[in-house]
Amino acid sequence: MRRVQGEARPGWQAIVEEQGLGFHRHVEQGEGRPYWDESVHYSFTLAEVEDLERVVEKLHDMCLRAVEHVVKNKRFAEYGIADWLHKPITKSWERRDPHVFGRFDLCYDGAGHAKLLEYNADTPTSLVEASVIQWFWKQATHPGCDQWNSIHEALIARWQKLNLAEVTFAYSRDEESGEDVMNVAYMADVAAQAGISTQVMQIEDIGWETGLQSFVDGQERVIGTLSKLYPWEWIVTDQFGPSAVEAQARTPWVEPLWKMLLSNKALLAILWELFPDHPNLLPAYLDGPRELASYVAKPLLGREGASMRIVTAAETVTTPGVYGAEGYVHQEFWPLPDMDGWRPVLGAWVVGDEPVGLGIRETRGLITDNTSSFVPHLIEG
Repeated sequence: MRRVQGEARPGWQAIVEEQGLGFHRHVEQGEGRPYWDESVHYSFTLAEVEDLERVVEKLHDMCLRAVEHVVKNKRFAEYGIADWLHKPITKSWERRDPHVFGRFDLCYDGAGHAKLLEYNADTPTSLVEASVIQWFWKQATHPGCDQWNSIHEALIARWQKLNLAEVTFAYSRDEESGEDVMNVAYMADVAAQAGISTQVMQIEDIGWETGLQSFVDGQERVIGTLSKLYPWEWIVTDQFGPSAVEAQARTPWVEPLWKMLLSNKALLAILWELFPDHPNLLPAYLDGPRELASYVAKPLLGREGASMRIVTAAETVTTPGVYGAEGYVHQEFWPLPDMDGWRPVLGAWVVGDEPVGLGIRETRGLITDNTSSFVPHLIEG
């Protein structure tokens, strides 16, 4: 694994915008570089990529086993999940309501074991950059090289396997950068390529028809399958949250309700309990840091690096945010590798149950957030 300096293509901004990455102009940069930065890339050996694939496949299997454990042993309270949701989540899991994708965030330096930092299982973003933009960059600048990236093809195949006639894709108008609508529009496009009739709308415009006991779109047409880039933990607190949960028994949404047990960072403590000393996990606890001399306190439902606290012998670093009321998980602090003064987080994508690709975000600090730059990668040889 190497960090390689290069040159950005002249007019790269227009190129990536034409390919679908429009929101990068709206990302406020605190580190003096663009959100999409193709002046640098990471190079991996085939053996490293094959090892990462095996790791991600194993982690995904372990996560599904963790869901089974939580459901079987009724450990929902440790997630801070309200009592009224326990049975619907259980039923969603027992039905195996279909899932489409997720992203594991890993710490990896090419030498030691990859370590799981967290799992974005419900509303993962940076999909367009990982699937499309870096692939076209590779084709244009390094056509003889390969890339760990079959995300696009895997998504089409996954939607085909679900065998749905139509899907409504929704995002929130409150997300102002354009990132969410970009990701949703791309997912709608791959679903359309799979032969599904699609529409994209803002989740705030979805209505509830009392007579039909169904959610409807702006033309009062019944919405069956909804693919939402909007987290379940927000949906269930909404006025119509109970109706949304009840609807899952008839037509499950994507991602399914049972993914509340994977998108919540309590998962990290459950995994460590079930698979202690696993080389790809970090010690993590819900009741405090225990024996950990250095640790990260992460809010169970935190997002984009907000409301976190890193405690080491040298310093304590906190990030602003509004999360934490639901509780924290305390995970061993495992510093990201220093690569020329930058620290990469590897985002490994899973579609269905298969590892299918990689995206990389970089920061100079200890915590990756929504302004950290995305950089492409190649496989050597």
